[in-house]
Amino acid sequence: MKKPKSWLKGGLFLGSVFLVGVWLVKPVGVSTQFVVLDGIVWNLLSPDLITQDDANQSYESSNAYLNKSGGKYASLVANPLNYGFIFALSMLVGGFVSGKLSRKKVSNEDRISPKVWRNRFGPSAKKRYAFAFFAGFLALFGARLAGGCTSGHMMSGMMQTSLSGYLFAAGAFATAIPIAILVFNSKRSS
Repeated sequence: MKKPKSWLKGGLFLGSVFLVGVWLVKPVGVSTQFVVLDGIVWNLLSPDLITQDDANQSYESSNAYLNKSGGKYASLVANPLNYGFIFALSMLVGGFVSGKLSRKKVSNEDRISPKVWRNRFGPSAKKRYAFAFFAGFLALFGARLAGGCTSGHMMSGMMQTSLSGYLFAAGAFATAIPIAILVFNSKRSS
């Protein structure tokens, strides 16, 4: 029997983890946790940002965004040790651990940037990191503008058979594929 490819094992494992997460807890989403982290830092610098209404057992904020949905975000800022925040932190820790464990399998050159990137844009790590930061910024900005994120819309949405999840996935791929072809399709990258 042929041994399955590592991407297949990883994909099946990731799908299983997402399925269990949605089944046991709630839909998976990450971009809100950036808002929560910003609120935590802001609240440290300005302690009057979040106030607790003892009569209603709820939280309020002087910031309209944190106060929306009945103070939902204000509550998350005041009590950040929740599933979503721990999940987002765990992704960072998991990425770091995975990077450390894969050091033996990946060359230093490929760790900084994939071969297709180097062939098209050169070996500059600073350029690679600048592009990655800019692309990440655009993705996060768009996600917050839409009131969600790729993991919430696409992954959790599709697992719940949500029409908006499938539409988002179709839109993401309809954008990503032509951009990748435009950016990486050159004689130098072949």
